[in-house]
Amino acid sequence: MSTVLIAASEHLPALKERGDFSDAQVFSDVEALRALEVITRKRPRVVALERVFAATPRGAALINRIKADPKLTDCEIRIVAHDGAYARVPDAHPGTSDEGAAVAVAPPLPAAAPLDQRGTRRAPRFRIVDGVEVSIDGHGAALVDLSIVGAHVISATILKPNQRVRVSIPDGRRQIRFSAAVAWASFELAKTGARYRAGIDFVDAEADAVQKFCDKNKKS
Repeated sequence: MSTVLIAASEHLPALKERGDFSDAQVFSDVEALRALEVITRKRPRVVALERVFAATPRGAALINRIKADPKLTDCEIRIVAHDGAYARVPDAHPGTSDEGAAVAVAPPLPAAAPLDQRGTRRAPRFRIVDGVEVSIDGHGAALVDLSIVGAHVISATILKPNQRVRVSIPDGRRQIRFSAAVAWASFELAKTGARYRAGIDFVDAEADAVQKFCDKNKKS
């Protein structure tokens, strides 16, 4: 297999009529995870993404996953339009095409994104030991790091900036419960599936209780 094509279902018929995609394996935009599995396994020469899909967080995450995989270094990523034009995403300079047109390529996510997007810290932040989960609106989320004013979490459930949430942190026989807001969120395509990495700002958390939890669960 030499080409994988991914586009919104309404654009697939027009794209499949093009000669360069006549033998492509095609996926709709909602099948991005299945497409990634095929790409990883079969290593096609070309992965073509319709430009509307490429501009979405899901499309950008897919591009980043392909570009980060050392086994896919020979895979060419093309941003195509259903009306005929296309641009190639270069290896050296993600974010621009050969023709200078901007394409939607998100930068690789840092290992730990700051809670305060202005680059400042309002309180010391502690990396939490692996395996600790919190509840966000009743759904489990992995706790990456924690301070008395916020947290960095990874969730399989959708989290969006400015979303108001209820957080519960398990602390022995009791729960530390409080209101919070999503400060930032990024969509990722991980090996385990789709997930959301997010920073949570606490609204009315009990600072002493959260600090004690940090002290008990922080990485040494």
